[in-house]
Amino acid sequence: MPTPFNQSVADTALLTKSLPLGLLRAFVQSDAADEGLTPVLLAELKVLARVPGLLVACNYGGTLCDAEGISTETLPLGNAAIALRALAALPNTHAAVISGRSLRDLAAVSRLPAEVHLVGSHGAEADMQFAHVQPLATEVILQKVSTALSEAVGFQEGVWIERKPVAVSVHTRPAAPDVVESVTETSRAIARAHGLFFIVDGSVLDLSVVEPSKADALENLRSRLGASAALYAGDAYSDELAIATLRGPDLGLHVGPGDTRAEHRLRNPESFARVLAILFELRRAWLFGEDAVGLERHTLIGNGSSTALLTPDAKVCWMSHPLPDSGSLFAHILGGDAAGHFSVEPVKKSQVLGQRYVDSTMIVETRWADVTVTDYLEPAPEGITSLVRVLSGTGAARIVFAPRPDYANVPFSMEARDDELHITGTADPIVLSAPGVSFVITSDGRHATATATVNLQDGPVVLNLRCGDTEPRAADPGGEVDRRSGVALRSRRWVQDLDLPSVKPSLVRRSALVLRALVHEPTGAVLAAPTTSLPEGIGGTRNWDYRYCWLRDGSMTVHALVDLGSTAEAAGFLKWLGRILEHAPGPEWLHPLYSVTGAQLSTEAIIETLPGYAGSRPVRIGNAADHQVQLDVFGPVAELIAALSERNGTLAEKDWQLMVKMAAAVLARWHEPDHGIWEARRPPRHHVYSKVMCWVTLDRALRTAARFGRTPEPAWQPTAQAIRDEVLHEGWDDSARSYTVAYDSPDLDAAVLHIGLSGLLDVRDQRFLDTVTAVERELRVGPTVFRYRYDDGLPGLEGGFHICTTWLIEAYVAVGRIEEAWDLFDQLVNLFGPTGLLPEEYDPGTETHLGNHPQAYSHLGFIRCARLLDQHRPEVKVPSPAG
Repeated sequence: MPTPFNQSVADTALLTKSLPLGLLRAFVQSDAADEGLTPVLLAELKVLARVPGLLVACNYGGTLCDAEGISTETLPLGNAAIALRALAALPNTHAAVISGRSLRDLAAVSRLPAEVHLVGSHGAEADMQFAHVQPLATEVILQKVSTALSEAVGFQEGVWIERKPVAVSVHTRPAAPDVVESVTETSRAIARAHGLFFIVDGSVLDLSVVEPSKADALENLRSRLGASAALYAGDAYSDELAIATLRGPDLGLHVGPGDTRAEHRLRNPESFARVLAILFELRRAWLFGEDAVGLERHTLIGNGSSTALLTPDAKVCWMSHPLPDSGSLFAHILGGDAAGHFSVEPVKKSQVLGQRYVDSTMIVETRWADVTVTDYLEPAPEGITSLVRVLSGTGAARIVFAPRPDYANVPFSMEARDDELHITGTADPIVLSAPGVSFVITSDGRHATATATVNLQDGPVVLNLRCGDTEPRAADPGGEVDRRSGVALRSRRWVQDLDLPSVKPSLVRRSALVLRALVHEPTGAVLAAPTTSLPEGIGGTRNWDYRYCWLRDGSMTVHALVDLGSTAEAAGFLKWLGRILEHAPGPEWLHPLYSVTGAQLSTEAIIETLPGYAGSRPVRIGNAADHQVQLDVFGPVAELIAALSERNGTLAEKDWQLMVKMAAAVLARWHEPDHGIWEARRPPRHHVYSKVMCWVTLDRALRTAARFGRTPEPAWQPTAQAIRDEVLHEGWDDSARSYTVAYDSPDLDAAVLHIGLSGLLDVRDQRFLDTVTAVERELRVGPTVFRYRYDDGLPGLEGGFHICTTWLIEAYVAVGRIEEAWDLFDQLVNLFGPTGLLPEEYDPGTETHLGNHPQAYSHLGFIRCARLLDQHRPEVKVPSPAG
């Protein structure tokens, strides 16, 4: 049962004030270990803190408070009550107390809030009505037992009798030991004589009509609340019954002396209070992300088949293998250290001085005062990922190699063999070559981590991680410089052939390199982004997997590269699309997106064990949009073919046939409703942008046919006219004074700017001028433009989309508002990250970058604007000579 974060409860708990951030370190010191807070227990708490749904349950007297007793004598320890309440306030986290006390007494004495589930009478009493529905026979027998106990032991000093709904209790805490022993034997005999269950619960003796059922109560809570794991702590025999049910990642704790089957023993309730505090800190950090690095500050490396992300301090925080949409090897960006990382840092702590790309390459340098790390992915045969990390400088560096295959869900072992670390237990071979480096390997039983310290005064250290290489070559650290030079040379030659604008040429160059890195060269497919589930709103659920090739995004990406003079990527993409069409029932049945292999996507799934970036869950793999109808996808393909043929000065026959198929798809389906460019998870509508792109498909087909002497289909022209007429009439909304998202809707959508940008409507037409004004008024906020403001059927909020910002810049230019175009363009430039990358979105309210990173849409839109504004550069006024 998913539960939201209860902010008011968390605020009133004030746990963060009572638990400073340095608390965890203090708890693992020797004095904490003496209380039972051992490193082993802490490690198990870390695992427990990361389960999807957590139940924390315990006994009351002797566990949550110092002793059994009455009224104010048994108030829960202050820190314990705060921690338990704060745990209950966290999402998907539940707290419960299962006590031998009656429920009424437990509620009155504990004073715990409603967020904490209370169960009394050793697990039998879950609601207040329980006491009022007991049969008369129960009342009669309990009255007899109460009388017998009063006569037999009630006169003893330090002993008193209490009636409960289904039991009679004998309290012995103040009594002398010999009195306790005598009273216990007498009470046991009375229970036996009346057929009652006899329960010794610390200093309380219970003679009960019902069998102790803390185990059943725990199981019922677990089932009702949907908990995937539980912690149970207790101090008495009845608690052992609950502890006996624990399994898997569950954790059992025994508080105080006495026999137990729990794996961990704590000295006293104060120690248990500290465990609750630690568990809260660990789970809060997991749920909400701890010190998340801004998305725009992450840097991409890529080689045309593999990609990886680096943090500003050179931590490899994201990398998958062997395909872009395969399971991750490092997923720190989605789950912290436990999700996998490959880190390097100077032994002598210092601030990072900078991170930069080596000019015109995808090679990255991260520099401290005495340590420099150079990272790149070198070209490798298909199916092999080869990450190279070169450490140089005058100081010492610490290396932490912590792979966590398949989103940290696959257990594995690690062993050192000569100068290599070998990962065993995975589907593909994974080997880290590290000549001259001596690693120390540790394991938590599921995953291993290797650490090492190297002195760089002895010379550079070369680390080469190769995944999927069944015939590894011998390590050659001396040849690394030549290999790196070759990688740089190929990249620079490609850049040199680009036709870059004079407007922000360095950022255009970087954007082009990013787009090229998103092209999967072995297949020709193009990634929308190299990541999954980087959120569109911090803490929200709009987290999607973009490691696939959308026909729309892919076409627009390689189109931007064609505009810069590089056509190889477009040719590869069209071949990839051609292969898909060979197996499709018809072009009109193309899916919106495919895996880079051309395969249809599997079912969208959730990785429950990852907390997400900055606690934004769920983490998704796969994308349900694969099953949507998106009729706009044919337009960008047609535009690409038109642009490529114009750039080449010739039209390849296979490209013409592909154009014909796109036009055929439009003829077959343009009149249908669809889900639109934004993939709204609601019923299909007649989206204006989709209709415009259907018109674009036929319009570009007609233009291409005319340019290259091809014969158009007779239906193309009249259908294009019919679409245009319908869009201009049905897409306009008088109340909005604008073209809108769909027919019969007043809602605005930034994508409708294409009604003019595409050429369907003259940009001088008042309706387009009004549409630009409406988008600006309703959707622009500072440096960014939102897609829309209407309810799209999904929970949560999102930021403005950079691609929408670039469309508004293009629209400003189209209608002659050049100064405003330059102003918005300059604001967009200011949002680039320190290494020249852009994610998908930006929230102007919180000044937070959002969405998968880096995003092809963002970079291709920027390239288009830079090229467009290059034709509208402000004239430099030369002052007239004096006199």
